[in-house]
Amino acid sequence: MPQASTTRWSNWAGNQSARPTRVVAPASTAELAEEILRAAEEGRTVKAVGSGHSFTAIAAAGDGVLVAPTALTAVRELNRAAGTVTVESGLPLAALNRLLAAAGLSLTNMGDIEVQTVAGATSTGTHGTGRDSGSLAAQIRAVEIVLADGSVRTCSPAEDPELFQGARLGLGALGVVSALTFGVEPAFLLTAHEQPMRFDEVLDRFEELATVNEHFEFYWFPHTELCSTKRNNRSQGPARPLSPVKAWLEDDFLSNTVWEGVCRIGRSIPATVPAIAQLAGRAWSERTYTDLAYKVFTSPRKVRFVEMEYAVPREAATTVLRELKALIERSNWRISFPVEVRTAPADDLWLSTASGRDTVYIAVHLYRGTPEQGYFTEVERLMTAHRGRPHWGKLHTRDAEYLASVYPHFGDFTALRDRLDPGRLFANDYLRRVLGE
Repeated sequence: MPQASTTRWSNWAGNQSARPTRVVAPASTAELAEEILRAAEEGRTVKAVGSGHSFTAIAAAGDGVLVAPTALTAVRELNRAAGTVTVESGLPLAALNRLLAAAGLSLTNMGDIEVQTVAGATSTGTHGTGRDSGSLAAQIRAVEIVLADGSVRTCSPAEDPELFQGARLGLGALGVVSALTFGVEPAFLLTAHEQPMRFDEVLDRFEELATVNEHFEFYWFPHTELCSTKRNNRSQGPARPLSPVKAWLEDDFLSNTVWEGVCRIGRSIPATVPAIAQLAGRAWSERTYTDLAYKVFTSPRKVRFVEMEYAVPREAATTVLRELKALIERSNWRISFPVEVRTAPADDLWLSTASGRDTVYIAVHLYRGTPEQGYFTEVERLMTAHRGRPHWGKLHTRDAEYLASVYPHFGDFTALRDRLDPGRLFANDYLRRVLGE
Protein backbone atom coordinates (compact mmCIF):
# COMPACT_ATOMS: atom_id res chain seq x y z
CA MET A 1 0.00 0.00 0.00
CA PRO A 2 1.43 3.44 -0.89
CA GLN A 3 2.43 5.53 2.08
CA ALA A 4 0.03 8.24 3.20
CA SER A 5 1.26 11.79 3.50
CA THR A 6 0.10 15.16 4.77
CA THR A 7 0.41 18.07 2.38
CA ARG A 8 -1.26 21.21 1.14
CA TRP A 9 -3.28 20.82 -2.04
CA SER A 10 -4.12 23.65 -4.42
CA ASN A 11 -5.75 23.73 -7.82
CA TRP A 12 -4.27 24.79 -11.17
CA ALA A 13 -5.59 28.36 -10.95
CA GLY A 14 -4.38 28.76 -7.36
CA ASN A 15 -7.74 30.01 -6.12
CA GLN A 16 -8.65 26.86 -4.14
CA SER A 17 -6.60 25.04 -1.54
CA ALA A 18 -6.98 22.52 1.27
CA ARG A 19 -4.86 20.77 3.85
CA PRO A 20 -6.19 17.22 4.09
CA THR A 21 -5.29 14.92 6.95
CA ARG A 22 -3.56 12.69 4.44
CA VAL A 23 -3.21 12.11 0.73
CA VAL A 24 -3.36 8.55 -0.54
CA ALA A 25 -2.59 7.10 -3.95
CA PRO A 26 -4.13 3.62 -4.18
CA ALA A 27 -2.75 1.43 -6.94
CA SER A 28 -5.86 -0.72 -7.41
CA THR A 29 -9.60 -0.64 -6.90
CA ALA A 30 -9.17 -2.95 -3.92
CA GLU A 31 -6.71 -0.54 -2.28
CA LEU A 32 -9.09 2.34 -3.01
CA ALA A 33 -11.89 0.46 -1.23
CA GLU A 34 -9.60 -0.13 1.76
CA GLU A 35 -8.82 3.58 2.01
CA ILE A 36 -12.50 4.50 1.85
CA LEU A 37 -13.36 2.07 4.64
CA ARG A 38 -10.43 3.29 6.74
CA ALA A 39 -11.58 6.89 6.41
CA ALA A 40 -15.13 5.91 7.32
CA GLU A 41 -13.91 4.13 10.45
CA GLU A 42 -11.98 7.27 11.44
CA GLY A 43 -15.00 9.49 10.83
CA ARG A 44 -13.23 11.38 8.05
CA THR A 45 -14.54 12.41 4.67
CA VAL A 46 -13.06 11.28 1.35
CA LYS A 47 -12.53 13.35 -1.78
CA ALA A 48 -10.88 12.33 -5.04
CA VAL A 49 -8.93 14.90 -7.01
CA GLY A 50 -7.79 14.87 -10.61
CA SER A 51 -5.44 17.41 -12.18
CA GLY A 52 -6.97 20.35 -10.28
CA HIS A 53 -8.46 22.12 -13.28
CA SER A 54 -11.74 22.92 -11.56
CA PHE A 55 -12.04 26.49 -10.32
CA THR A 56 -14.54 25.55 -7.61
CA ALA A 57 -13.77 23.72 -4.37
CA ILE A 58 -15.46 20.55 -5.65
CA ALA A 59 -12.36 18.44 -4.88
CA ALA A 60 -11.29 20.15 -1.66
CA ALA A 61 -10.95 17.56 1.09
CA GLY A 62 -10.88 19.89 4.09
CA ASP A 63 -9.39 17.87 6.93
CA GLY A 64 -10.44 14.59 5.35
CA VAL A 65 -8.65 12.11 3.09
CA LEU A 66 -7.66 13.20 -0.40
CA VAL A 67 -7.46 10.42 -2.99
CA ALA A 68 -4.93 11.10 -5.74
CA PRO A 69 -5.50 8.70 -8.66
CA THR A 70 -1.91 8.93 -9.90
CA ALA A 71 -1.45 5.15 -9.72
CA LEU A 72 -4.84 4.35 -11.27
CA THR A 73 -3.89 4.85 -14.91
CA ALA A 74 -4.14 1.41 -16.51
CA VAL A 75 -5.86 0.69 -19.80
CA ARG A 76 -7.93 -2.33 -18.91
CA GLU A 77 -9.49 -3.19 -22.26
CA LEU A 78 -9.64 -1.94 -25.81
CA ASN A 79 -12.60 -3.65 -27.48
CA ARG A 80 -12.69 -2.85 -31.17
CA ALA A 81 -15.74 -5.01 -31.82
CA ALA A 82 -17.79 -3.21 -29.19
CA GLY A 83 -16.25 0.18 -29.96
CA THR A 84 -15.20 0.78 -26.35
CA VAL A 85 -12.14 1.45 -24.23
CA THR A 86 -12.00 0.88 -20.47
CA VAL A 87 -9.44 2.89 -18.53
CA GLU A 88 -8.77 3.65 -14.89
CA SER A 89 -9.89 6.93 -13.41
CA GLY A 90 -6.53 8.69 -13.14
CA LEU A 91 -5.52 8.34 -16.77
CA PRO A 92 -5.03 11.82 -18.26
CA LEU A 93 -7.06 12.64 -21.35
CA ALA A 94 -3.83 13.41 -23.18
CA ALA A 95 -2.63 9.83 -22.64
CA LEU A 96 -6.03 8.44 -23.64
CA ASN A 97 -6.05 10.46 -26.86
CA ARG A 98 -2.62 9.20 -27.85
CA LEU A 99 -3.24 5.56 -27.07
CA LEU A 100 -6.48 5.69 -29.04
CA ALA A 101 -4.76 7.37 -31.98
CA ALA A 102 -2.08 4.67 -31.97
CA ALA A 103 -4.88 2.11 -32.21
CA GLY A 104 -6.63 4.03 -35.00
CA LEU A 105 -9.48 5.13 -32.72
CA SER A 106 -10.86 8.35 -31.26
CA LEU A 107 -13.34 9.87 -28.88
CA THR A 108 -16.20 11.59 -30.68
CA ASN A 109 -15.76 15.00 -29.04
CA MET A 110 -13.37 16.75 -26.68
CA GLY A 111 -13.00 19.89 -24.65
CA ASP A 112 -10.29 22.40 -25.52
CA ILE A 113 -7.65 21.06 -23.10
CA GLU A 114 -6.54 17.50 -22.39
CA VAL A 115 -4.64 17.72 -19.12
CA GLN A 116 -7.54 16.53 -16.93
CA THR A 117 -7.93 12.99 -15.66
CA VAL A 118 -10.78 11.05 -17.25
CA ALA A 119 -12.74 10.86 -13.99
CA GLY A 120 -12.15 14.49 -13.08
CA ALA A 121 -13.26 15.70 -16.49
CA THR A 122 -16.41 13.60 -16.66
CA SER A 123 -17.44 14.09 -13.03
CA THR A 124 -17.57 17.86 -13.47
CA GLY A 125 -19.24 17.93 -16.89
CA THR A 126 -16.30 18.91 -19.10
CA HIS A 127 -17.50 19.50 -22.65
CA GLY A 128 -16.41 20.82 -25.99
CA THR A 129 -18.64 22.20 -28.68
CA GLY A 130 -20.82 20.14 -30.98
CA ARG A 131 -23.95 20.12 -33.09
CA ASP A 132 -24.61 16.43 -32.53
CA SER A 133 -22.01 15.25 -30.00
CA GLY A 134 -22.14 16.06 -26.32
CA SER A 135 -19.86 16.14 -23.31
CA LEU A 136 -17.24 13.59 -22.32
CA ALA A 137 -19.65 12.14 -19.76
CA ALA A 138 -22.21 11.57 -22.52
CA GLN A 139 -19.67 9.26 -24.20
CA ILE A 140 -19.42 6.95 -21.16
CA ARG A 141 -20.76 3.41 -21.60
CA ALA A 142 -20.02 2.01 -18.12
CA VAL A 143 -18.71 3.16 -14.74
CA GLU A 144 -16.87 1.31 -11.98
CA ILE A 145 -17.31 3.11 -8.67
CA VAL A 146 -16.44 2.41 -5.04
CA LEU A 147 -19.27 3.33 -2.67
CA ALA A 148 -19.28 4.47 0.96
CA ASP A 149 -19.57 0.90 2.27
CA GLY A 150 -16.45 -0.13 0.34
CA SER A 151 -18.40 -2.12 -2.24
CA VAL A 152 -17.31 -1.96 -5.87
CA ARG A 153 -20.17 -1.52 -8.32
CA THR A 154 -20.16 -1.56 -12.12
CA CYS A 155 -23.05 0.16 -13.80
CA SER A 156 -24.22 0.68 -17.37
CA PRO A 157 -27.54 1.18 -19.20
CA ALA A 158 -28.18 -2.54 -18.77
CA GLU A 159 -26.65 -3.07 -15.32
CA ASP A 160 -27.85 -0.85 -12.46
CA PRO A 161 -29.11 1.87 -14.82
CA GLU A 162 -30.16 4.24 -12.02
CA LEU A 163 -26.63 4.31 -10.60
CA PHE A 164 -25.33 4.75 -14.14
CA GLN A 165 -27.52 7.82 -14.61
CA GLY A 166 -26.02 9.42 -11.53
CA ALA A 167 -22.44 8.16 -11.68
CA ARG A 168 -21.62 9.27 -15.22
CA LEU A 169 -21.60 12.86 -13.98
CA GLY A 170 -21.66 12.50 -10.22
CA LEU A 171 -19.60 15.42 -8.85
CA GLY A 172 -17.79 12.95 -6.61
CA ALA A 173 -20.92 12.85 -4.43
CA LEU A 174 -21.86 9.18 -4.86
CA GLY A 175 -18.48 7.48 -4.44
CA VAL A 176 -15.04 7.40 -5.98
CA VAL A 177 -14.91 6.41 -9.64
CA SER A 178 -12.22 3.81 -10.25
CA ALA A 179 -12.67 3.07 -13.97
CA LEU A 180 -14.65 4.28 -16.97
CA THR A 181 -15.67 2.72 -20.26
CA PHE A 182 -15.97 5.16 -23.17
CA GLY A 183 -17.52 4.67 -26.55
CA VAL A 184 -14.94 5.18 -29.29
CA GLU A 185 -14.97 5.23 -33.09
CA PRO A 186 -12.45 4.93 -35.91
CA ALA A 187 -9.98 7.80 -35.90
CA PHE A 188 -11.02 10.72 -38.08
CA LEU A 189 -9.67 13.99 -39.39
CA LEU A 190 -11.11 17.42 -38.72
CA THR A 191 -10.67 20.46 -40.90
CA ALA A 192 -10.55 23.62 -38.81
CA HIS A 193 -11.43 26.92 -40.42
CA GLU A 194 -10.70 29.91 -38.21
CA GLN A 195 -11.97 33.29 -39.33
CA PRO A 196 -12.29 36.77 -37.82
CA MET A 197 -15.84 38.11 -37.87
CA ARG A 198 -17.76 41.05 -36.44
CA PHE A 199 -19.87 40.54 -33.32
CA ASP A 200 -23.19 41.41 -34.96
CA GLU A 201 -22.49 39.18 -37.95
CA VAL A 202 -21.72 36.19 -35.71
CA LEU A 203 -24.93 36.67 -33.74
CA ASP A 204 -27.04 37.32 -36.82
CA ARG A 205 -25.70 34.10 -38.36
CA PHE A 206 -25.43 32.12 -35.14
CA GLU A 207 -28.13 29.55 -35.92
CA GLU A 208 -26.74 29.00 -39.40
CA LEU A 209 -23.16 28.62 -38.18
CA ALA A 210 -24.13 26.30 -35.30
CA THR A 211 -26.35 24.17 -37.54
CA VAL A 212 -24.24 23.83 -40.67
CA ASN A 213 -21.00 23.01 -38.85
CA GLU A 214 -20.38 19.91 -36.75
CA HIS A 215 -18.41 21.94 -34.20
CA PHE A 216 -18.75 25.72 -34.01
CA GLU A 217 -17.39 28.11 -31.41
CA PHE A 218 -16.31 31.71 -31.19
CA TYR A 219 -14.50 34.18 -28.97
CA TRP A 220 -15.61 37.78 -28.55
CA PHE A 221 -13.09 40.37 -27.37
CA PRO A 222 -14.79 42.75 -24.89
CA HIS A 223 -14.43 46.48 -25.64
CA THR A 224 -14.40 45.64 -29.38
CA GLU A 225 -16.69 44.44 -32.15
CA LEU A 226 -14.20 41.68 -32.97
CA CYS A 227 -14.70 37.91 -32.79
CA SER A 228 -12.66 34.90 -33.79
CA THR A 229 -14.76 32.00 -35.09
CA LYS A 230 -13.76 28.36 -35.41
CA ARG A 231 -15.55 25.75 -37.50
CA ASN A 232 -14.44 22.12 -37.21
CA ASN A 233 -15.84 19.56 -39.66
CA ARG A 234 -14.92 16.00 -40.53
CA SER A 235 -12.66 15.59 -43.52
CA GLN A 236 -11.72 12.77 -45.86
CA GLY A 237 -8.22 14.22 -45.91
CA PRO A 238 -5.45 14.36 -46.66
CA ALA A 239 -4.13 15.71 -43.40
CA ARG A 240 -2.66 19.19 -43.70
CA PRO A 241 -1.61 20.11 -40.18
CA LEU A 242 -0.05 23.39 -39.23
CA SER A 243 3.71 23.31 -39.62
CA PRO A 244 5.51 22.79 -36.30
CA VAL A 245 6.92 26.31 -36.48
CA LYS A 246 3.54 27.91 -37.23
CA ALA A 247 1.79 25.83 -34.55
CA TRP A 248 4.40 26.83 -31.97
CA LEU A 249 4.36 30.49 -32.98
CA GLU A 250 0.57 30.95 -33.05
CA ASP A 251 -0.77 28.40 -30.55
CA ASP A 252 2.00 28.42 -27.97
CA PHE A 253 4.23 31.49 -28.16
CA LEU A 254 1.59 34.06 -29.13
CA SER A 255 -1.38 32.46 -27.34
CA ASN A 256 0.53 31.73 -24.16
CA THR A 257 3.90 33.48 -23.74
CA VAL A 258 2.95 36.78 -25.35
CA TRP A 259 -0.60 36.63 -23.99
CA GLU A 260 0.75 36.18 -20.45
CA GLY A 261 2.73 39.39 -20.80
CA VAL A 262 -0.23 41.26 -22.27
CA CYS A 263 -2.46 40.12 -19.40
CA ARG A 264 0.08 41.29 -16.84
CA ILE A 265 0.13 44.73 -18.43
CA GLY A 266 -3.66 44.87 -18.42
CA ARG A 267 -3.81 43.83 -14.78
CA SER A 268 -1.27 46.46 -13.77
CA ILE A 269 -2.62 49.25 -16.01
CA PRO A 270 -6.34 48.59 -16.60
CA ALA A 271 -6.68 51.66 -18.84
CA THR A 272 -4.65 49.82 -21.50
CA VAL A 273 -7.09 46.91 -21.78
CA PRO A 274 -9.41 48.31 -24.52
CA ALA A 275 -6.42 49.05 -26.77
CA ILE A 276 -4.95 45.63 -26.01
CA ALA A 277 -8.30 44.01 -26.86
CA GLN A 278 -8.34 45.75 -30.24
CA LEU A 279 -4.83 44.51 -30.99
CA ALA A 280 -5.59 40.98 -29.77
CA GLY A 281 -8.79 40.77 -31.81
CA ARG A 282 -7.00 41.88 -34.96
CA ALA A 283 -4.10 39.50 -34.36
CA TRP A 284 -6.32 36.48 -35.05
CA SER A 285 -5.95 35.84 -38.78
CA GLU A 286 -7.86 33.46 -41.01
CA ARG A 287 -6.38 29.99 -41.33
CA THR A 288 -7.40 26.45 -42.31
CA TYR A 289 -5.75 23.16 -41.37
CA THR A 290 -6.63 19.46 -41.20
CA ASP A 291 -5.40 17.05 -38.54
CA LEU A 292 -6.40 14.21 -36.22
CA ALA A 293 -9.48 15.15 -34.24
CA TYR A 294 -7.90 15.46 -30.80
CA LYS A 295 -5.18 17.73 -32.18
CA VAL A 296 -7.82 20.08 -33.57
CA PHE A 297 -10.10 19.96 -30.53
CA THR A 298 -7.37 20.72 -27.99
CA SER A 299 -4.65 23.31 -27.56
CA PRO A 300 -2.18 24.29 -24.84
CA ARG A 301 -3.48 26.64 -22.14
CA LYS A 302 -0.64 27.94 -19.99
CA VAL A 303 -1.89 31.39 -18.98
CA ARG A 304 -3.60 30.99 -15.61
CA PHE A 305 -6.99 32.51 -15.00
CA VAL A 306 -10.26 32.01 -13.16
CA GLU A 307 -13.45 31.26 -15.03
CA MET A 308 -17.22 31.32 -14.77
CA GLU A 309 -19.30 29.48 -17.36
CA TYR A 310 -23.05 29.20 -17.68
CA ALA A 311 -25.15 26.99 -19.93
CA VAL A 312 -28.21 28.81 -21.25
CA PRO A 313 -31.06 27.51 -23.42
CA ARG A 314 -29.99 27.75 -27.05
CA GLU A 315 -32.96 29.89 -27.99
CA ALA A 316 -31.86 32.53 -25.47
CA ALA A 317 -28.18 32.61 -26.44
CA THR A 318 -28.04 35.60 -28.78
CA THR A 319 -30.22 37.64 -26.43
CA VAL A 320 -27.93 36.82 -23.51
CA LEU A 321 -24.81 37.68 -25.51
CA ARG A 322 -26.18 41.05 -26.58
CA GLU A 323 -27.16 41.77 -22.98
CA LEU A 324 -23.67 40.75 -21.85
CA LYS A 325 -22.05 43.08 -24.36
CA ALA A 326 -24.28 45.97 -23.24
CA LEU A 327 -23.50 45.15 -19.60
CA ILE A 328 -19.74 45.40 -20.21
CA GLU A 329 -20.07 48.56 -22.29
CA ARG A 330 -21.92 50.48 -19.59
CA SER A 331 -19.57 49.32 -16.82
CA ASN A 332 -16.14 50.49 -15.71
CA TRP A 333 -14.69 46.99 -16.04
CA ARG A 334 -11.61 46.32 -18.12
CA ILE A 335 -11.83 42.76 -19.38
CA SER A 336 -8.71 41.43 -21.07
CA PHE A 337 -9.88 37.84 -21.67
CA PRO A 338 -12.27 37.05 -24.52
CA VAL A 339 -15.73 35.62 -23.90
CA GLU A 340 -15.96 32.02 -25.15
CA VAL A 341 -19.15 30.63 -26.74
CA ARG A 342 -19.81 26.95 -27.52
CA THR A 343 -22.80 24.69 -28.17
CA ALA A 344 -24.08 21.25 -27.17
CA PRO A 345 -27.14 19.13 -28.00
CA ALA A 346 -29.61 18.09 -25.33
CA ASP A 347 -28.64 14.93 -23.42
CA ASP A 348 -30.20 12.70 -20.76
CA LEU A 349 -27.62 12.91 -17.95
CA TRP A 350 -29.25 14.00 -14.70
CA LEU A 351 -26.69 16.66 -13.79
CA SER A 352 -25.45 17.58 -17.25
CA THR A 353 -25.64 21.29 -17.99
CA ALA A 354 -27.27 20.21 -21.29
CA SER A 355 -29.79 17.92 -19.59
CA GLY A 356 -33.02 17.99 -21.56
CA ARG A 357 -32.28 21.10 -23.61
CA ASP A 358 -30.13 22.27 -26.51
CA THR A 359 -27.52 24.45 -24.91
CA VAL A 360 -25.12 27.30 -25.52
CA TYR A 361 -22.18 27.78 -23.14
CA ILE A 362 -20.98 31.29 -22.36
CA ALA A 363 -17.70 31.50 -20.45
CA VAL A 364 -16.09 34.58 -18.93
CA HIS A 365 -12.57 34.74 -17.55
CA LEU A 366 -10.30 36.94 -15.49
CA TYR A 367 -6.52 36.77 -15.51
CA ARG A 368 -5.22 35.48 -12.19
CA GLY A 369 -4.91 38.21 -9.60
CA THR A 370 -7.25 40.60 -11.41
CA PRO A 371 -9.82 42.18 -9.05
CA GLU A 372 -13.29 40.80 -9.75
CA GLN A 373 -14.98 44.22 -9.32
CA GLY A 374 -18.44 42.80 -9.80
CA TYR A 375 -17.85 41.26 -13.25
CA PHE A 376 -18.65 37.67 -12.31
CA THR A 377 -21.42 38.80 -9.96
CA GLU A 378 -23.26 40.74 -12.66
CA VAL A 379 -22.65 38.11 -15.33
CA GLU A 380 -24.12 35.48 -13.00
CA ARG A 381 -27.17 37.65 -12.40
CA LEU A 382 -27.69 37.90 -16.16
CA MET A 383 -27.25 34.16 -16.71
CA THR A 384 -29.60 33.12 -13.95
CA ALA A 385 -32.26 35.51 -15.28
CA HIS A 386 -32.32 33.16 -18.29
CA ARG A 387 -32.35 29.96 -16.22
CA GLY A 388 -28.67 29.36 -16.78
CA ARG A 389 -26.92 26.36 -15.29
CA PRO A 390 -23.39 26.87 -13.95
CA HIS A 391 -20.58 24.58 -14.96
CA TRP A 392 -19.91 22.42 -11.89
CA GLY A 393 -16.18 23.01 -12.04
CA LYS A 394 -16.26 26.76 -12.66
CA LEU A 395 -16.96 29.64 -10.33
CA HIS A 396 -20.53 30.33 -9.31
CA THR A 397 -22.59 31.03 -6.19
CA ARG A 398 -25.71 28.95 -6.89
CA ASP A 399 -27.17 26.70 -4.20
CA ALA A 400 -29.33 23.59 -4.08
CA GLU A 401 -32.59 25.56 -4.11
CA TYR A 402 -31.72 27.32 -7.35
CA LEU A 403 -30.21 24.24 -8.99
CA ALA A 404 -33.27 22.15 -8.19
CA SER A 405 -35.32 24.69 -10.14
CA VAL A 406 -33.27 24.37 -13.35
CA TYR A 407 -32.44 20.62 -13.37
CA PRO A 408 -35.48 18.39 -13.98
CA HIS A 409 -33.74 15.35 -12.44
CA PHE A 410 -32.07 17.12 -9.53
CA GLY A 411 -34.33 15.34 -7.05
CA ASP A 412 -33.54 11.97 -8.62
CA PHE A 413 -29.83 12.57 -8.09
CA THR A 414 -30.13 13.74 -4.49
CA ALA A 415 -32.42 10.81 -3.66
CA LEU A 416 -29.79 8.44 -5.07
CA ARG A 417 -27.14 10.20 -3.01
CA ASP A 418 -29.26 9.81 0.13
CA ARG A 419 -29.42 6.05 -0.44
CA LEU A 420 -25.77 5.52 -1.33
CA ASP A 421 -24.10 7.95 1.06
CA PRO A 422 -26.48 8.79 3.90
CA GLY A 423 -23.53 9.58 6.20
CA ARG A 424 -22.05 12.01 3.64
CA LEU A 425 -18.65 10.33 3.53
CA PHE A 426 -18.03 12.05 0.20
CA ALA A 427 -19.34 15.49 1.17
CA ASN A 428 -17.50 18.78 1.42
CA ASP A 429 -18.56 22.41 1.72
CA TYR A 430 -19.07 22.80 -2.03
CA LEU A 431 -21.30 19.75 -2.33
CA ARG A 432 -23.31 20.78 0.73
CA ARG A 433 -24.02 24.09 -0.99
CA VAL A 434 -24.96 22.76 -4.42
CA LEU A 435 -26.70 19.53 -3.36
CA GLY A 436 -27.93 20.33 0.13
CA GLU A 437 -27.00 18.68 3.42
